[in-house]
Amino acid sequence: MTRSVPEARRGARSVLAEWRIPTDAAEAIELIVSELSTNAVRHARVPDRFFEVALTYDGEKAVEIEVSDASPRLPALQVPPLEAESGRGLPLVAALAESWELRSRVIGKTVWARVLTR
Repeated sequence: MTRSVPEARRGARSVLAEWRIPTDAAEAIELIVSELSTNAVRHARVPDRFFEVALTYDGEKAVEIEVSDASPRLPALQVPPLEAESGRGLPLVAALAESWELRSRVIGKTVWARVLTR
């Protein structure tokens, strides 16, 4: 499952290039995909279940990112101590995205973020 994170990042990079998303927005989106995918692998593993990444572009000004997993455990936005080696994923998402939120699903949850492309 740890190979899934780089695969999700490569897939996002490919789609963003096809959509011709500007470099600064594309880099922010790739980082968000990477962080949320890493969180899904590290903190939301459920046996025999995988995480899912979806990107949606409105064709004009925003890309929406959804990373869904089967765990009911909700992540919490917190500021980690400077010496911490992890815990910066959601603060990065909050800083890079125009908006973000948690969404419930029948099984698990989705972390949704919206990045402006211009």
